[in-house]
Amino acid sequence: MTDEARGGETTKLRPLESWWAPVLRLLRWLLGAASLVAGLTWILLNLSGPSAVLDTAVGCVLAAGGLVLLMPHRIRLPRLATAAAMTVTALGGSAAGVFAQRAEACCSYAYIVDRGWPFHWVQRAAIADDPDTAQRLAQGANWHVDLVSLAGNLLVFAYAGLIVVVIAVLIRRRRS
Repeated sequence: MTDEARGGETTKLRPLESWWAPVLRLLRWLLGAASLVAGLTWILLNLSGPSAVLDTAVGCVLAAGGLVLLMPHRIRLPRLATAAAMTVTALGGSAAGVFAQRAEACCSYAYIVDRGWPFHWVQRAAIADDPDTAQRLAQGANWHVDLVSLAGNLLVFAYAGLIVVVIAVLIRRRRS
């Protein structure tokens, strides 16, 4: 059809209305479904662990973030504010988590220092013939980054930001 046959109207497609839109919706749905299942599984597997409260909180954040991604028709979120909140909380939370440190002597004189919260994503360690030497060597060792754990931290904190935006939108909607 020509523009004259349509009454002289020209139509412009926004970038998300192109052929990428179905792909992006599918990816959003897959990430939401995987996050929901992972969050609920995380809760079930770690109920009797040493940090049950922390593991339950992490599982709830993953499950809630997954639900938000699965149900975009239930609540409309401002894209820019949501992206900003998720980015800031993901980077800020993961960076702040580095201050949570755990050190332990393990096995046959291994000394391990982990940093990161809720998942330990930075580590240095050493093995020696006695615990004091292992600790001294670990203190001088280089830090190693676990990218999978870092990605998990970024996802958990990004979902925390997403949940904050959802709560803010719901409160704002309720007031008006």
